[in-house]
Amino acid sequence: MLLAIDCGNTNTLFAVHDGEGWKAQWRSSTVSTRTADEHAVWLSALMALQGMSFDDIDACVISTVVPQALFNLRNLARRYFDTVPLVVGEPGVDLDIEVRLARPQEAGADRLVNALGARGIYEGPLIIIDSGTATTFDVISEDGAFEGGIIAPGINLSMQALHAAAAKLPRVAITKPQRVMGNDTVSAMQSGVFWGYIDLIDGLVERLKAEYARPMTVVATGGVVSLFDGASRTIDHYDPDLTMRGLWQIWRMNGGDA
Repeated sequence: MLLAIDCGNTNTLFAVHDGEGWKAQWRSSTVSTRTADEHAVWLSALMALQGMSFDDIDACVISTVVPQALFNLRNLARRYFDTVPLVVGEPGVDLDIEVRLARPQEAGADRLVNALGARGIYEGPLIIIDSGTATTFDVISEDGAFEGGIIAPGINLSMQALHAAAAKLPRVAITKPQRVMGNDTVSAMQSGVFWGYIDLIDGLVERLKAEYARPMTVVATGGVVSLFDGASRTIDHYDPDLTMRGLWQIWRMNGGDA
C-alpha cells in the first residue's frame, strides 16, 4: 500500500491507498522539527485503529512546501517503512505538466499536485482554489498546462492578524454567520472575515474569468473549504481529495504499481 504525505504550512495530511481507493486519512499540525520517531509513534497508533500496521506500507510519496520538514518525513519512510520516498519536485520525478511561468521553478509543489489531481476529472480550462495558510487561485489551461494564478492570505491568517493587531478584538472561531450585520463584536468579526473572504474568492474568480475570456470550471479544495459550501456563487465543485488524487497519479506515472 502507498502512504501519501502532503505537508503544508499549517497541517500535514497522511493517507493510505491500497490500489483501489483511500483506506484512511489523518491530519496533524505541521511542526518542521517533529522527528521521524515522533511521527511514527503518532501514525502507528492511528493505523492500528484502522487495522493496519507499518508492514502494510511498501511505498511512499511526499509533497511539501516546508523544506525543513522534508528531512524527518524522508527518514520516516526509510526507517519505519523501509522504502525510499518519491518526493515531488526533486530531479527525476516526472510530473508531466508544462509550467508556463516566467520562472517555472517558482511553482509550488502543492499547486502542481492539485493541477494533476484535477486534470482529467474536470473539464478545462480550470481555476483551482486551495484554501489553507494561503489561498491560491491556479489557472490550468485547456491543454493541461499550469499558466499562473493568485496568492492571497488564508482565512485563518486573516482572522489571526485581526486579533493580533487590534488590542480589543478577541480571538474568535471562523464560522458562517446567518446575517451579514453583526450585533456584537464577535459576530461582527465573524461576518467581516467570512463574507469578506467569500467576496474575495468570488471577486478574484470573476476577474480571472474576464481576463481569460472564456468559460472556466472552478474547483475548490483545502482544509477549510467546506465552510464555503453554498456561500460562494463562483465555485462549481468542492473536492477535498484533490491533492491526494494528484499524489496518487504522480506515484503511478513514476513507476508505482497499483
